[in-house]
Amino acid sequence: MVKRKLGALEKVEADLPNLQHKIRRDPKSYIEDFRAQHYQYESHREIFMAAPTAATDTGIISLRELIDFISHVADCYPDILKDFPQQLIDMLMQHHLVLEPELREKLVGSLVLLKKKDLLDSATLLHTLFPILITTPSKTLRALLFQKILSELRNANSKTTNHKLNRTMQTVLFNLVTSDRTSSKALWAIKLTRELWKRQIWTDAKAVEVMKEASLSENEKVIVGGVRFFLGGDKEREEAEDDSSDDEAIDVGRIKHQLGINKKTKKKARVAEKAMAMHKKKERKKNAPHPLNFSALHLLHDPQGFADSLFSRHLQSTKAKLNLENKLLVLQLVSRLVGLHKLHIMSLYSYFQKFLTPRQPSVTSFLASLAQASHDLVPPDVLEPLVQKIANEFVSEASAGEVATAGLNAIREICVRQPLAMNETLLQDLVMYKKSKDKGVMMASKGLLSLYRDVGASMLKKRDRGKEASMSLRAGEKLGKRFGEQEAGGIEGLELLEKWKEEERRKKRRETGLPSDGEDDDEEDEAENWANWNVEDDDDSDDSGDWVNVQSDVEIELSDSEDEGKAPPSKKAKQTEEEAKAEAEENDKADQDAFSKLATTKILTPADLAKLAELRAEAAVDAALPGSKSRRATQNTSRHTDDPLTAEEIEGLAALSAGKATREERIAHAREGKPDRSEHKSKEAKRKERKQEQGKSTTNKEKARRKNFLMTLGKARSKNKRSLVETRAVLKAHHDRQRRGGKRGNVGTSH
Repeated sequence: MVKRKLGALEKVEADLPNLQHKIRRDPKSYIEDFRAQHYQYESHREIFMAAPTAATDTGIISLRELIDFISHVADCYPDILKDFPQQLIDMLMQHHLVLEPELREKLVGSLVLLKKKDLLDSATLLHTLFPILITTPSKTLRALLFQKILSELRNANSKTTNHKLNRTMQTVLFNLVTSDRTSSKALWAIKLTRELWKRQIWTDAKAVEVMKEASLSENEKVIVGGVRFFLGGDKEREEAEDDSSDDEAIDVGRIKHQLGINKKTKKKARVAEKAMAMHKKKERKKNAPHPLNFSALHLLHDPQGFADSLFSRHLQSTKAKLNLENKLLVLQLVSRLVGLHKLHIMSLYSYFQKFLTPRQPSVTSFLASLAQASHDLVPPDVLEPLVQKIANEFVSEASAGEVATAGLNAIREICVRQPLAMNETLLQDLVMYKKSKDKGVMMASKGLLSLYRDVGASMLKKRDRGKEASMSLRAGEKLGKRFGEQEAGGIEGLELLEKWKEEERRKKRRETGLPSDGEDDDEEDEAENWANWNVEDDDDSDDSGDWVNVQSDVEIELSDSEDEGKAPPSKKAKQTEEEAKAEAEENDKADQDAFSKLATTKILTPADLAKLAELRAEAAVDAALPGSKSRRATQNTSRHTDDPLTAEEIEGLAALSAGKATREERIAHAREGKPDRSEHKSKEAKRKERKQEQGKSTTNKEKARRKNFLMTLGKARSKNKRSLVETRAVLKAHHDRQRRGGKRGNVGTSH
């Protein structure tokens, strides 16, 4: 009797896929068959809900097969199955702890399938799966639910951003983090938010607020997860974007070449069409406007309050239970917030005092954090004792080269952000290390010297200033900024456009036979510019009268202090200095007048803006080349404010010499800043490289040249053993082949 029932059950299960296909083709004709199966489902469900732990294996298998069958045909009978989604939700939420694993996975998959058939909305599905995700002890179920939730959010935002669903889910995650700050359940909120941020699905401030609250939690794992998001979330997003663009890279030329030399089949034609379609899609995406993605650190609502809370809770408080590694992560985040937003946490700098010693573990990370927390609005009185302590602890004749290098690099990074933190006596002492025999110490000291030649040349001795800094000081320039002084805003690179316009004007006048220093008729040029729209403006026009220079020259008239305490200069030298100073003031005034005329009296055309961008790019490339005069100045301000300062940069050459870098990394470091050698390749080398990129093979001569020597040894020995008759026959055969044009006779038969 039992065998007969099992046989009937197997027959029913075997007929379900066939019945499913029939119902999909003609739902009305098979409605009675469907009702019979639905009745069996109802019976099995009632038995299971009454006693889920006492269900037999046969009943569970039947219920699983019936759920799968009904889920696939649910859209054919929406009226009959209007309660079916809610029944699956109740079954999963009430008994997910005791459900059989395969039945549990089938319920989750069926709910996702019903969502695809629009029989269940996204919000209901997420509200069902997420509570189970954070409560279930099953590792496999957690992995499955996390994947389904992530896929659902990606699909909901694939075409357009689903703001309503995103706000609902972000509120759920926010409440999960803030409801219990000691619980580790908030880790799921961190994982989900970080993954969606990386995939650029969530890029708004609400997601950042979720991670902000996670960073202020009391659970150590949750704190580390939130802090790591702010320190590395944006980099992960950029890397994911680069990887996706690399995956789509298809060599269309190589595919065409393969199709031309191989046998043509329909499959290869389909591959070529798919590759072309992918190539066109990639080109469209490349031409599409790039989304404006703000950094997570910029989207914070209250960075000052956030930094204060992080510092007081996790670093200053005696109740904090973080280890040294995690404290360094929090300190790095606090320092980045302070440096990026120019915040003020005065107790932060006194906190650094006890860690600035070479015996402190991970001291370079503390030095990097201190440098990141420095900016031009921090009072010099606060930073000067720290700089003095670094110099006393790290930089001395008795210190090891690595220690002195780290100290000098740290002092330089602090002074890049706040030059007033250095006093004249200490600077002159540190600059003396430029003659050190240790290469790292020598380079670090020269870097500090190079910095102050640009930002505070008056603090250096006359022999250390260099030619440019001495000339600038003599002309009344490079006097250094005062505390709190900010540079006036302007259009970057406008002076380059002005210089280019002047050269074009002079070239145009020389071509027409006019003197190059003359004045043009500006009205005709202006009319021509607006008529053609893409012709450059003439900046030396006097069409609107004289402009008054409202900028004060008080700072330029300050006396030069380089000769204070010395004998007064001679009358002739004094006149020479006064003439040079007056000439510099006239040039400065002329530059200001030209800038004001170009910036305030001209409307830059699209052609001007395009040329300005081109000139900026050229200037950046020229500055990066070795031997450039502006390279030293750009190195001091090359790092973007969003970029972090790492411990490796503080260590300098010590990181390479201590065996921490591979040979490839050391070679890359040595070649850094040098021009690319590919432009000096021969034509033959370029041809080979082009053939290799296109997937073409090499010639037989090249293959023979690269063949292993041991493979050619036997042939070479046999050649030596040939008799004269054999050698004559081989040469004659070779001569005949050459006449025929090779073995295939490409040239034709012999004449």
